[in-house]
Amino acid sequence: MSDKRFSIVAKARYFFIFSIIITILGIATLLYHGLNYGVDFKAGSSVDISFQKDVSGQKAALEQYLKDNDFGTPGMTFGAKRVTLRFDDVLTDTKEKALKQGIADKFDKGASMEVNTVDVEIAKELQGNALKAVLVASIGIVIYVSIRFEWRFAIAAIVALLHDAFIVISLFSIFKLEVNLPFIVAVLTIIGYSINDTIVIFDRVRENLRFAKLKTNDDIANVVNASIWQTMSRSINTVMTVLFATVCLLIFGSESIRMFSLAVLFGLISGAYSSIFIASPLWLAMKRRQKPKTNVKSPAAS
Repeated sequence: MSDKRFSIVAKARYFFIFSIIITILGIATLLYHGLNYGVDFKAGSSVDISFQKDVSGQKAALEQYLKDNDFGTPGMTFGAKRVTLRFDDVLTDTKEKALKQGIADKFDKGASMEVNTVDVEIAKELQGNALKAVLVASIGIVIYVSIRFEWRFAIAAIVALLHDAFIVISLFSIFKLEVNLPFIVAVLTIIGYSINDTIVIFDRVRENLRFAKLKTNDDIANVVNASIWQTMSRSINTVMTVLFATVCLLIFGSESIRMFSLAVLFGLISGAYSSIFIASPLWLAMKRRQKPKTNVKSPAAS
């Protein structure tokens, strides 16, 4: 089986180097910046304020009001009629009532306010559960792919999935975007999407290997390259369809799902890249290291 098109597997080392560089930059960024945890993962209070009128031009006035009334300088997400405040400390009942009264008196009498509070123990438990969810998903994928294919496919798939998740986490660290529970849901969504795309390519590789005449490692490389190209249109069409829906959610969706949409957007691009340029070439690299099978010769008849 031969293919005249661009050989993805022949240039695999460049894709591997690119991913390694991105990974190193991501690790450096995480060590330097860390993650901007939302109230879901750290102690504090989150206050969502819905206004009946446009307050987009009153950001400076609101910041000054909070400072003058001993509310400090909380993190602030400003919209036309919606403002979200992130306090590092838990607001007392007295502070909550004072803030609600002050917003009504100074900015909008019809404003409504919702306060969500997370203590230290709950924050730690949520972080632990999030890590467990990703770990359980990874173990399940390894078992499934190992049974359906072989262990090399499973290792390649997990490396691609971890690559996708880490890219998204790194981008959120670089741009200091808020990490909350919807972000964890987005990462799990990305893992599900990416493994689906990767399995489609693996399935085509396995199918083509059954009918190919394999004599050298180059023959296997040709099969892998042809399999990737045979599924290329499917991969591109799938990612473009989901990408269109994600961009619509990002533009027209509410503030509460904006970080979810952005994480999925990053993950879709990273997932398509890893499925095509990382997973199958990595399997091929491991396959080439497999020791050739030796044929047992029967003793010659005397």
